[in-house]
Amino acid sequence: MRRLIYLLVRALRNMAQSPFLCSAAVGTVTVALLILAFFALVVLNVQQLTRHWSRDIQVVAYFDKVPSARRLDGVLSRLKGWPEVEGVRYVSPRQAYDRFFRRLGDDADLLAGLPRDFLPAALEIRLQPAARTSAGVAGLVERLRSSGDFSDLRYGQEWLEKFEAFLAVLRTAAVILGGFLLFAALFIVANTIKLTLYARRDELEVMALVGATPVFIKTPFLVEGALQGGIGGLLALAGGYGLFRLFLRQDLGALLLSTGLDRILFLPPTWQLVLVLTGTLLGFLGSLLSLRRLVRI
Repeated sequence: MRRLIYLLVRALRNMAQSPFLCSAAVGTVTVALLILAFFALVVLNVQQLTRHWSRDIQVVAYFDKVPSARRLDGVLSRLKGWPEVEGVRYVSPRQAYDRFFRRLGDDADLLAGLPRDFLPAALEIRLQPAARTSAGVAGLVERLRSSGDFSDLRYGQEWLEKFEAFLAVLRTAAVILGGFLLFAALFIVANTIKLTLYARRDELEVMALVGATPVFIKTPFLVEGALQGGIGGLLALAGGYGLFRLFLRQDLGALLLSTGLDRILFLPPTWQLVLVLTGTLLGFLGSLLSLRRLVRI
């Protein structure tokens, strides 16, 4: 315990002796992680939006003619046994007509003179969450076609492919930008610690001459780097929450809530902990890189 207290006191003293360098390291980590937190918030809520939209993904299978009760029961029981199917709803021609009539609104008089059963009977097939992808929809459609029970199938395959491509681009951009920011933060923290070591090289040489081991010399600087990174992570988390409260929840919320979401999410506790630990790890690795070049173990 005494040794731990000594290391903390020594690290805090080192930070107090070089406030400018310490502030530069903390500020770099804060800015890098704040940008990452911003992108994480956007990606998190966009993913929430995709899960919300995926509930409406369904395949509509049309009969060539109104099925008999026996045939309909057989098709329904078979489809409900498929693992990718969450539920099936039968829409009769009259139900389809009434739905179409309501959607036309003021233009409903266009249907005047048409029989109420001119639209085909259909099945609306909802998919399990794991199958709400372009590959899942394509597999279900292929099985439906091979069954021979339906004359036509309608599904948003093209829309799904474009939307999944957009999500892939968004995730890739977040990973590339995140990697660049983390590398930049690591580089600056490492060089900041290096400058600190150069400024104290006489002190380090004296400590080595009187018998201090390299590990004893090195550990306070590792603790210092970890503290700087941890403080940067906490500041980034606080700044991210401030941005969320002041701007994102209102601006991003207005955009996403208009699409049907009921609320905008902040980073979950696990992500918050990862953000702070990432800052701590950045500071530790930055110190370690500098010390390996200047202090032999």
